[in-house]
Amino acid sequence: MTVNGLHWSRGILVFALADVLMIALAWMVAFWLRFNFEMPDEYRAMALDTLPWAVGCMMIGLSLARVQRQAWRYVSLADVRQLAWGVLLGVLATVACVMVLRYPGFARSVFPIFGLLVLAMLAGARATWRSLAEKRHARSDSGQTALLIVGTLEEADQAMRTIKGTQGWHVVGIVSPQGQDVSQSLQNVKVVGTTLELGRIARDLNVRSVLLASPPGSQLRREVLLRWSGSELNLLSMPTAEHWLNVPATDLRRVELEDLLGRSPVVLDAGDLAEWLSGQTVMITGAGGSIGAELCRQVARFGVSHLVCADVSEAAIYTLEQELHMAHPEMQGHYFTANVREHERILAIANQFKPVVIFHAAAYKHVPLMEESNEIEALRTNVLGTLNVARVAGECGARRFVLVSTDKAVNPTSIMGASKRLAERVVQTMAAQYPSTEYVAVRFGNVLGSSGSVVPLFTSQIARGGPVTVTHPEIVRYFMTIPEAAQLVVQAGRLGQSGQIYVLDMGEPVKIVELARLLIRLSGRTETEVPIVFTGLRPGEKLFEEWLANDETTSATSHPQLRVVRQEAHTVATLDARSLQEWIVRLGAAPVPAVLRDGLHGYVPEYRPRGV
Repeated sequence: MTVNGLHWSRGILVFALADVLMIALAWMVAFWLRFNFEMPDEYRAMALDTLPWAVGCMMIGLSLARVQRQAWRYVSLADVRQLAWGVLLGVLATVACVMVLRYPGFARSVFPIFGLLVLAMLAGARATWRSLAEKRHARSDSGQTALLIVGTLEEADQAMRTIKGTQGWHVVGIVSPQGQDVSQSLQNVKVVGTTLELGRIARDLNVRSVLLASPPGSQLRREVLLRWSGSELNLLSMPTAEHWLNVPATDLRRVELEDLLGRSPVVLDAGDLAEWLSGQTVMITGAGGSIGAELCRQVARFGVSHLVCADVSEAAIYTLEQELHMAHPEMQGHYFTANVREHERILAIANQFKPVVIFHAAAYKHVPLMEESNEIEALRTNVLGTLNVARVAGECGARRFVLVSTDKAVNPTSIMGASKRLAERVVQTMAAQYPSTEYVAVRFGNVLGSSGSVVPLFTSQIARGGPVTVTHPEIVRYFMTIPEAAQLVVQAGRLGQSGQIYVLDMGEPVKIVELARLLIRLSGRTETEVPIVFTGLRPGEKLFEEWLANDETTSATSHPQLRVVRQEAHTVATLDARSLQEWIVRLGAAPVPAVLRDGLHGYVPEYRPRGV
């Protein structure tokens, strides 16, 4: 490091010396121009006498503007503006010094000429140096990979600035969605065509790597991803902000499934959440599940002092313990095998640690599985389990309780959806019963990669050679990633007021058949090799998911992607929790399905089984 430091200091001195010589030359040339290259002897002497002052003052002005810190090889328009500011300061300082020295008959028009010459010389020298450096770099591009950039001119410009000068990539063309951009040039790189011609352009230029410069959630990114994934093109994306923390920002990544999302990713208010959770005790139920485990990861990184994790699965809680102990050795983690159906067990754990916040993620969520033969299990876990944990939150003095809910709770057509809607009402009931605890619920859609979601199913079907089973060609769903789902829950927990339900602005829905095609292409196969078969809607399944019931609206919150649900007053009426609990117990271990559904409809009037 010391050697590099010396080398860098020597480079600054060399460039500073070059600036000094150009400033001196500019001062003399300014006099020659002022007198039409026939400078009288007295003015020549005057120029030489004042030369040190002009050079010194100009160098002071440039130093004040920190021009010497500029890297000539990467000089930009912003650097030129900084240079102009330094030259202006230098000219003003020179004027002040020369006027103080009171040279008789000094030609004041020399000053503006001097400033313009210095700016032209210094900017020209930097631009020339950068051009030469880029040419040297271009000559060494033989070992680099040719790259096409897809995006608007603004997006391509930003991407090229980010990857310029890096090892491994050489931009050979820009592909724009706008036809009027074709044949224009950006940073010496030509716009070679439109996105509809991407395949032909790549073949003509013999390029296989394509960088998607459009942001996540943009329509252009989705179109290119759906059309060209799995082709001979290697689709790449700029790394995410979280990725930058671990690898160089210019390490382009392969496009991933979440790039299909019809919106920008969820962004946390990290500072506010750290202030809220740092040093606190947090309890999470269902901690071994895909959402619960990610909740644990998100909460742990905000510096909680104690994290209490509960799950009914011994294997899941053991795996979580090993992961969090390695990732956060300073955090006090407490791991329990516990069932949310058992009120006394959950209460004993909560009373031992007195959590400030409880996130309730324990639930049965597989729609077809809960629809037939397991209806009572959905009620016992999703409804009674929520009632138990919500009641515990009030009894142990927790400040906040957050329920993980689902879009399937809106106008439910399934047992699982109706049980989650009833769980939301349970939370609102507890909010009225325990006013010192803030109770909120969060609805979100399908989670990419979570257990029971279509992605693991499709992946396993593709691995077996197909077919990939899709229930209906027009079925659509809203999607988010596992980290996004957990972040949404944490953010809503911070913002929420007691009794409120929150939803995420999910953007555009995704057709499940498009998701299947994308996964097939990302696996390197075609739909001829792995066919897609439509099997028909399953029991309790909707064609389109909804976010709001007929009597619900939303309003904005301080977070741009979170909205709070506004409900009619009659729908927020509290339940008789004791009566609800007694009804579920009376149903027994194997209730008559029709009796269970009729009773559930009494608690959730909007529940309509599909086909009824």
